[in-house]
Amino acid sequence: MNSIHPDLALGRFIPNFSVGPFTSRLLRGLRPRPADPGPGVTVREMFVPGPQGAPPVSMRVFQPDGLTAEAPALLWIHGGGLISGSPEQDDRANAAFARELGITVAAVRYRFASTNPAPAAVEDTYAGLRGLVARAGELHIDPGRIAIGGASAGGGLAAALAQLAHDRGEIRPAFQLLVYPMLDDRTTTRTDIDTRGHRLWTPKSNRYGWSTYLGDAVAGPSVPPYAVAARREDLSGLPPAWIGVGTLDLFHDEDVEYALRLDDGGVPCELHVIPGAFHGFDLVFPKAEVSRQFWRLQAQALDGALAKV
Repeated sequence: MNSIHPDLALGRFIPNFSVGPFTSRLLRGLRPRPADPGPGVTVREMFVPGPQGAPPVSMRVFQPDGLTAEAPALLWIHGGGLISGSPEQDDRANAAFARELGITVAAVRYRFASTNPAPAAVEDTYAGLRGLVARAGELHIDPGRIAIGGASAGGGLAAALAQLAHDRGEIRPAFQLLVYPMLDDRTTTRTDIDTRGHRLWTPKSNRYGWSTYLGDAVAGPSVPPYAVAARREDLSGLPPAWIGVGTLDLFHDEDVEYALRLDDGGVPCELHVIPGAFHGFDLVFPKAEVSRQFWRLQAQALDGALAKV
């Protein structure tokens, strides 16, 4: 097992607790306070029609001040193991994307697995994507330059959303930004992973998250369509991707494998593996240099991909 990155040394003192029914309810009740977006960025809440028979979907929309011409956009999907989380937890990073890249960032809210199992969450994100395109003129968005992305469970949903959008053929995202994505429910059955350096997301938490989302189908022979991104056999035709993950992340192996499979399917994929980084390290230690560099890699990838379209 690799040692923890020097910039993240205090992470060794993070308790290695797991999430279950009680703690997930507690986490859902601890919605973070919105962060000040800082100079040059405005933020507002926007509602768009939800999936058929479902409630409207809300999005937290960040835009650079003075945006009057068409510009790219990012549909962002927060993490939380499919059972918790909110867009507000990523406010600072999303405001920074808007400020530094001159783009619109729409952070979508989706239903949790505790009350709405698969594929509710990915359908909500698709509704958010459709709503963003429908209001592209109002928001000064170039509908041909919309990236999708997310972290952890949000990264897994973004990967599934790319597949769903590809198959429905209504909207083609320009890029997928996958930050230590939760991609494969079959990781819940592995017994060969050395978890001594893992933090924030344990195998037990992973089993709970996936089991809540998939029910009895978890790790079985078949799962609901678009529920588990890594289950898709044919990855050809998907948008170019960026994947970043640490060596101490429970999702390391599944993320590296997915990146290789994208490449094998003819989908350009830039993979960054951060030595000694654990799951969610950049959220816990946002000021650490390794976390700042991790964000800069994401920003550079987004800027380059959206400029090329």
